Amino acid sequence: MAAGRRNTTASLLFLACINLLAVTSVAETPYRYYDWEVTYGDIDPLGVPQQGILINGQFPGPRIECHTNDNLIINVRNRLPDPFLLSWNGLQHRKNSWQDGVSGTNCPIPPGQNFTYRMQAKDQIGSFYYFPSLALHKAAGGFGAIHIHSRPHIPVPFPPPDEEYTVLIGDWYSTSHKALQALLDSGKELPSADGILINGKGSAEFAVEQGKTYRLRISNVGLQNTLNFAIQEHNMTLVEVEGTHTVQNTYTSLDIHAGQSLSLLFTANRPAMDYLIVVSTRFPNTTTLRSTAAIRYAGSSGPAASGTLPAGPSDIDFSLNQARSIRTNLTASGPRPNPQGSYHYGSINVTRTIRLANSAGQVGGKRRYAVNGVSFAEADTPLKLADYYNISGVFRLGGIPDSPPPPTDGGVASSVEEEEEVQNVTAVMDSDHRSFIEVVLENGEDSVQSWHLDGYSVFVVGMDVGTWSEKSRDGYNLVDAVSRCTVQVYPRGWTAVLIALDNVGMWNMRSEVWARRYLGQQFYLRVYTPSHSFRDELPIPDNALLCGRAAGNNSSRLTPSPGY
Repeated sequence: MAAGRRNTTASLLFLACINLLAVTSVAETPYRYYDWEVTYGDIDPLGVPQQGILINGQFPGPRIECHTNDNLIINVRNRLPDPFLLSWNGLQHRKNSWQDGVSGTNCPIPPGQNFTYRMQAKDQIGSFYYFPSLALHKAAGGFGAIHIHSRPHIPVPFPPPDEEYTVLIGDWYSTSHKALQALLDSGKELPSADGILINGKGSAEFAVEQGKTYRLRISNVGLQNTLNFAIQEHNMTLVEVEGTHTVQNTYTSLDIHAGQSLSLLFTANRPAMDYLIVVSTRFPNTTTLRSTAAIRYAGSSGPAASGTLPAGPSDIDFSLNQARSIRTNLTASGPRPNPQGSYHYGSINVTRTIRLANSAGQVGGKRRYAVNGVSFAEADTPLKLADYYNISGVFRLGGIPDSPPPPTDGGVASSVEEEEEVQNVTAVMDSDHRSFIEVVLENGEDSVQSWHLDGYSVFVVGMDVGTWSEKSRDGYNLVDAVSRCTVQVYPRGWTAVLIALDNVGMWNMRSEVWARRYLGQQFYLRVYTPSHSFRDELPIPDNALLCGRAAGNNSSRLTPSPGY
């Protein structure tokens, strides 16, 4: 009997331990549920009534607040008369490109139907945003902030701020998104934007108390313009860029390029009155656009601060040097409890160099934009589904070369008159899982370009004006380069990044200048492994929508390609 009681006690203790582990596991990685209804609604952010995309009646959409490794379950109900998708700018979707929410990975959500995204903020912290990825929906709204906080037991490299504010900035058109899309479809360029929005308005207000410190999580959600951010009579300390804690440099203004996100701290240490945040376009082709927001001190007894409003510098060199000053804080922990600098990316052998050059071109007499002479053609079936189910003829693997074609006129076309015919191909670049590559982004045009890679952060090791050559590697930062998902390339210049291809999937590489992306300046990077193990990539979701050549079947009847 005693032995039996001991066995029973041991069994109960064992089960209690198992239950405790299960509870602990759930506690560490909770589920956060969202139910979003997407509709059109009347908005007037610049004082002109227009149709916008609302999420749960909100413009901008609801903010996602979570912690590292939280599971996000987001049910999106499409009440638009158009197909719809949301993408998550900066979320890496580890082993799970099925959730990326772009046309190459997901079927659109049909009007009147829903789709539930199942994602995890796996090993990530930082400031990001979501946006509608189809057509020109981004020009109508549907975007919102994503804040991924560190887990409580992992310290951040600065004292907790007294409060955080979301700041979504971006250029905006009073013209409807459908009219803008029609312009692009007809072969014309987008006109200059009509204004700058701050949190969906032409102006905004933030309340502060004297002596307190505030964190601003800022994302440039606009269509094309680089924006400069400054606070009247206040300095700003940069602390995070797209998931990387940075060296804490102080700035009087910061350039934030299309698609980029960052966090800064500022202390309300001025006399109690109103001060202005100034957001203005950088390097504009026409008149500089500006929008302001009030920093309103509690107990303000005086008028608004007088004097000249802060204005961002106009020269490229200032912006370039500022970008070079943004470096990783090697003493800070990231999403895991170990220093960010413990990953010595500069000691890894590069296995492949890819040079990508943006250009303008002509297809069928209409303007298109290209990467290495190839303008992306949208397919009738998501490329990820075609790859998984071995549906031939959907995309061309190797359809985009590793380097730009030799120029025929001594340089890259920078005007409509110089444009040449380009290939119009559903281009996919193949790559091997766990390879380590160098990508050089080359910009021969007269405007700032901005590039984003889904599923990854990249080490920004170098940027300059002029022509890149192998000699340029001598100036690379191989110690504390910032790691981020969206990088700028200055006019007539280049930017070099290093990427550890450790995330299997089909990933969109695109221009964040949205008209260029819509007209073909994008492609997909297929990070491939022949093992097809769930250790490397998660299985197709049981709720995956099927369309195009995969339509009319369910996932149990379709046969995946060998090895899956």
